Amino acid sequence: MNFTSSRRRFASAAVAGIALTGLLSACGGSGSGDDASGSSGPVTLEFWGWANGQEDVVKAFNTSHKDVQLKYTKVTDQLTMQKQLTNAVKAGNAPCLVQNTGEYVTSWVSQGALADVTEHVESAKGKFNAGSWGTAQVQGRLYGVPTSSSPNFTVYRTDIFEKYGIEPPATWDDFIAAGKELKKHGIKITNYAGEDPSTLEVLAMQAGAHWYSIDGNAWKVDFQDEGTLKAAKVIQEIIDNDLNAKLSFADYAAVQRSFDNGDTATRQISTWQMAGMVQNFTKSFGKWAVSPWPTYTGEAAKTPSGTNLTAGVTLVTKECKSQEQAAEAALWMSTDMGAVRTMASPETGNGVMPALADSDAYVNEAISEKLLGKKYEPAQKVVTDSLGTVTTDWTFGPNWTAMFTEMQAGWAKVVNKEQKVTDLLAHMQEWTVKDLKARGISVKD
Repeated sequence: MNFTSSRRRFASAAVAGIALTGLLSACGGSGSGDDASGSSGPVTLEFWGWANGQEDVVKAFNTSHKDVQLKYTKVTDQLTMQKQLTNAVKAGNAPCLVQNTGEYVTSWVSQGALADVTEHVESAKGKFNAGSWGTAQVQGRLYGVPTSSSPNFTVYRTDIFEKYGIEPPATWDDFIAAGKELKKHGIKITNYAGEDPSTLEVLAMQAGAHWYSIDGNAWKVDFQDEGTLKAAKVIQEIIDNDLNAKLSFADYAAVQRSFDNGDTATRQISTWQMAGMVQNFTKSFGKWAVSPWPTYTGEAAKTPSGTNLTAGVTLVTKECKSQEQAAEAALWMSTDMGAVRTMASPETGNGVMPALADSDAYVNEAISEKLLGKKYEPAQKVVTDSLGTVTTDWTFGPNWTAMFTEMQAGWAKVVNKEQKVTDLLAHMQEWTVKDLKARGISVKD
């Protein structure tokens, strides 16, 4: 099965929409900067990232390159990266290279933070699957190099489900019912971190929502469409019935202990999140299995695309004085076979499916036999199948970074039962329209 076809349509739809004139208040130009290659000694490029295995890839790069060296700084996580990069851009001291995800690219371009490196990387297009290639583009221009194209699925504790006679949830209704049964035994079915509203994002995306879309030459914002409200209903029922843990990823060890100890029984994840499980668990190896991402009742299988679960990119900043070398370094990290295999493994890296044209060949490497035990072989088909059910028509708006930050504060109140999901959505509708207008971006009310 050619799983890239659905992601190819997703990328085309998103990029085509963004390419309309007047939709971005400002775009990062080519920003030539001062090429430092003529100075004595190798060019040193600062690189910020958070992924496990990245330090080993940087070491391999530095060993194999004399004229260019990477200076790696590990950031706590993806959300922390957005905050730190925002501050660095404002202060004028952003690194040359940053690990990021596709959802933020349009925002960073609209802020003039990224360098147009099309001329340095476009010749490598054929090495990547088309869906992943599109995540580094805005208005047909490239601002970095894709690193991953990840599937999405559910991983669950087989011992707990078997003990209480629960089948892997096929639908969100099943998921809630299973959560209610597990609650009787003091077990949570999922974890909602108060700082991470991506749960709302991905369930809305799966339900066919469109928070941002193009209407003529203006953006249209809709946080209260049918799909979003469908997602809100599922989330609200989980929260109202206390089926979720509320562990913050700021205490990553505590989150992992909750899964390892059997206090929380499932996760909706991609392959890269298995790496954290493998590297932190001590008790539950071999007790996990993979099942498809739950569907909405009566609907066909569908999984989210292009979120922090997927669509990794290495971006080049506009401030970088050696943009060509930075682009070439990003390209090497995404195409060198040693680097790709390091990152694809949940043991040595981050368990990411590569962005390469043959990335489906890495499914068996990107999931963990240690974690899944006897369920390892059947898991491979579930993971591969999920790559063919990815959503195809989601677009990220030009103020996504600011919007997501605003949503974080409201999401924390939702998780703590201080407001309803629908209250948050109403606020985000008003706030997002107002913010776009304040940025001088055309938007229809």
